[in-house]
Amino acid sequence: MEKKRYYVSVQAGTILENQGDATYEFEIEATDLQVHALRTLFDQRTEYEFGTFLRGHVVAIPYHFDTENDVYDECLQQIYTTLYECGTEVTKNHIQSMGVMNASHM
Repeated sequence: MEKKRYYVSVQAGTILENQGDATYEFEIEATDLQVHALRTLFDQRTEYEFGTFLRGHVVAIPYHFDTENDVYDECLQQIYTTLYECGTEVTKNHIQSMGVMNASHM
C-alpha cells in the first residue's frame, strides 16, 4: 500500500493530510490501513477518557489501583507506538525524548 504524509495531534485526536489545517504535534507517513488503526485508537482513547472521568470522582481509590486508568495508559502507549512506527525521523526522535514508550516498543 502507498504511504502518504499526515499531520497528527494526539491532544486533539486528529489525523490531517494538509499541514496548515490545524495544529499538530507529529508528522507520519502511513498507509490507509495504518491511519484507520490510529483513528480507532483515538476513538478508544475517547471512550477510556470517559471511564477515567467517572473514576476520578471516587477519591478513595488510588491511581495505581485503577483499571480504568491502566486501560487508558495502555491505549496511549499503543498510540505512541503507532506514531513511532510510522513517524518521520523528527517524530521518532521527539517521541524518544518524551520518555513515553518502553524500550521494547522502539
